[in-house]
Amino acid sequence: MPEDPPKSMIYTRSGDEGMTSLFGGGRVSKDSARVEAYGAVDELNSAIGVAVSFVSDARAAAELTSIQNELFNIGAELASETAGEKAAEFGRMFTDPDEKIAAMERWMDELDAALPPLTTFILPSGSHAGAALHLCRTICRRAERRAITLGRAEPVNPAIVRYLNRLSDLLFVLARYVNHAEGKPETEWRKG
Repeated sequence: MPEDPPKSMIYTRSGDEGMTSLFGGGRVSKDSARVEAYGAVDELNSAIGVAVSFVSDARAAAELTSIQNELFNIGAELASETAGEKAAEFGRMFTDPDEKIAAMERWMDELDAALPPLTTFILPSGSHAGAALHLCRTICRRAERRAITLGRAEPVNPAIVRYLNRLSDLLFVLARYVNHAEGKPETEWRKG
């Protein structure tokens, strides 16, 4: 049997049998509802990083980077044990959710005011940044669904679901805003 790798190594071999460690202790299957939830949040965070690489608006890039930090906090909370001694030690990592949600709503209202009104459904498309933000929105919806699924089996901070719900709305409006700013027309859905 090979020696255990040094602690500073990226690989630990501890997940080779399909189990992973939670933040603060405990081990679960890599396909558990908890891992699915924080994995979807991690995927969303990465997708937003891709979108930021295409966004030319400095405020949008800064706001999205701030959102990435919040998603890391949410992921860390979802990856934490929810019962036992260690849970109380770590507590909530996603803090001040009401203010963060209100700030997203204010920004969304500001962006929406600069856009032509929607009169029909639109297809996810546009500039590189706009299309990437539409993709982020769909990943955000999946992360929200995964958090809801986890919440049926284990305690989940309800503010996480509210935040993800509002974030998906913001990503939609921001995709429209970026496309509008870049002069990319929206592609309307055509029934049939």
